[in-house]
Amino acid sequence: MREIHFEGRIIKYPAGSCMASFGDTKIICTATIEYSVPPFLNGSGKGWITAEYAMLPGSTGGGRKRRDGIRRDGRGTEIQRLIGRSLRAAVDLERLGEVSITIDCDVLQADGGTRTAAISGGWVALVEALEKLAGEQGHPDAAYYLLGQVAAVSVGIVDDKLICDLDYYHDSRATVDLNVVMRDGQLVEVQGTGEQGVFSRSELNALLDSAEEGIEIIMKAQQEAVGIWK
Repeated sequence: MREIHFEGRIIKYPAGSCMASFGDTKIICTATIEYSVPPFLNGSGKGWITAEYAMLPGSTGGGRKRRDGIRRDGRGTEIQRLIGRSLRAAVDLERLGEVSITIDCDVLQADGGTRTAAISGGWVALVEALEKLAGEQGHPDAAYYLLGQVAAVSVGIVDDKLICDLDYYHDSRATVDLNVVMRDGQLVEVQGTGEQGVFSRSELNALLDSAEEGIEIIMKAQQEAVGIWK
């Protein structure tokens, strides 16, 4: 795996913020609290967590990437929905109350694995925001709202070798590519594709085993960033 690091509380104004670094992939994640919910949750007593994702103009090689306009590209929309689903799995939305938290994930530098780095860094920013909310609502700490710790990693088969935490070079050559999201040892979501062929059940099991080992490493780094509350 690449060197993984989370630096929390890097921006003054949001309720939570984090710089997630997976090797040369670097993403700023911020968490903003709003004391309202989408219309479909009005009166439900439940909260909501959503995400937005964007790659900044200087984040990729091969020239300037255009900023997202009003209409986002399909890839960005799919990724931000994945981030939102993953982080909602971390929180008891009924305990949250009618509060919304938006996780903004902006890719400063992309070298593969941006969606999994965004999920993992987004969890750190989310915990910081929940700490702030707990203080406002009179609860001991963020653990009051949390169902567990969420992290994600990419795994793949490259040149017949199993690789955990794919950078761009590995991702571009992978015959099989999986993105795995877990909460405390349980699967939240698995996205898998035979990019250049098919793969067997035994290969899938090996990929999931590798992802679980990698996520344990990521979770230790997350805990260092937020303070070991578990």
